[in-house]
Amino acid sequence: MVKPHKCPICGKETADEKYRPFCSKRCADVDLGRWFDGAYAVPAENLDKADYEELEKALDDAKI
Repeated sequence: MVKPHKCPICGKETADEKYRPFCSKRCADVDLGRWFDGAYAVPAENLDKADYEELEKALDDAKI
């Protein structure tokens, strides 16, 4: 049994696992639309040249 929780979009309580953490397909689609519209964003860090070189080296080392 799944513990009821509140939908992050509409606040309704739901225990339905199908669209978890949302209560319905509609709320899941609203959330996806917000990502597409840029309402949500993942913060990024500015990298300097040394950071890029370190990443390139790690990628080269990971190649088989």
